[in-house]
Amino acid sequence: MGNPILQFGTSRFLQAHADFFISEALGAGRALGTITVVQTTSNPESRARIDALRAQGRYPVRIRGLRREQVVDTTIECSSITEALDANTDWPLVRERFANDARVVISNTSDSGYACLPEDTATLLAPGAGVPRGFAAKLVTLLLARFEAGAAPLTLLPCELVSNNGDTLRALVAGLARQWGADAAFLRYIEHTCIWVNSLVDRIVSEPIRPVGAIAEPYALWAIERREGMVLPCQHEAMIVTDDLLHYERLKLLLLNLGHTYLAERWQLDGRPSDENTLRAMRDPALRADLEALWRDEVVPVFDALGKGAAARAYLDEVRQRFQNPFLDHRLSDIARNHGEKKRRRFGPVIELARELGLNLDQPRLHAALRTAVPA
Repeated sequence: MGNPILQFGTSRFLQAHADFFISEALGAGRALGTITVVQTTSNPESRARIDALRAQGRYPVRIRGLRREQVVDTTIECSSITEALDANTDWPLVRERFANDARVVISNTSDSGYACLPEDTATLLAPGAGVPRGFAAKLVTLLLARFEAGAAPLTLLPCELVSNNGDTLRALVAGLARQWGADAAFLRYIEHTCIWVNSLVDRIVSEPIRPVGAIAEPYALWAIERREGMVLPCQHEAMIVTDDLLHYERLKLLLLNLGHTYLAERWQLDGRPSDENTLRAMRDPALRADLEALWRDEVVPVFDALGKGAAARAYLDEVRQRFQNPFLDHRLSDIARNHGEKKRRRFGPVIELARELGLNLDQPRLHAALRTAVPA
């Protein structure tokens, strides 16, 4: 019998997040089992990780940062991955693992993983067809193999930073299968038998340890929306099963991500040092006071009106420590990439929520930032 957890993606994020949780849970007897990881790209670094996992079967995760005002710096050896495959060279074995052994599928293929590629066509449904390029196309063909094998229902847990990622991926895969002329029974299997779960991941994984391993902050969260019949890969203190995933999405987007983007806004407008990072920004008394005023006066009152004020203040305590991680060089120049779009997605919803809730709330910093063009 193969591994019950099949994972698409070899990123350092997954190594320090889901794979790390499963490794710790295995030691406590609280995991479904071990992981087969599948490389889906031709990236040389991904290939090096696969080769290293095959050679040694273990990898380090170094946790560095602040936790409850105390410095944390510890390294943990992870042993949850016991098989490493390359989709481009091991496709028949990937099909076998997916069709017969997996009970849970985890993925983190980045936003581009949800793209449909023109070279992926209905010919891929034929017996003996080649390897699909896109992730959604891979899932269509693998789900067909599982459907034809009559295997038990499958839980799919995407970790991509896409809103409603489970529902989004299901619609994408079902739409592609429909476009390819798949029969009605298989479409029902995709849409109604398989269990697609929305989730939110939150952890800063700052650096790789080569060839395999990662350096990450102490904070970690995997918020998973409750779905009837779903199977979880493990139980872990950083995992929360919730009926209100939107609450966790709002905390991350409207407090942590919004804070990052506001610091990047000030960095651009004020012509601050090119190498400034979040730690140095938080140590500037004037800038820190401005950010704190933004959170206190323009954002937290919205959470208060939602009945979530206490949770927002507790989350902000975590955010402050994360922004001041002495080991993390999180540069504002990096945060400022795609700045205009980030402002729209992070500032706009706070203003809109205040309006919807009927709050007479002055939000001068948010309004001014949305009016400001990104410097050329």
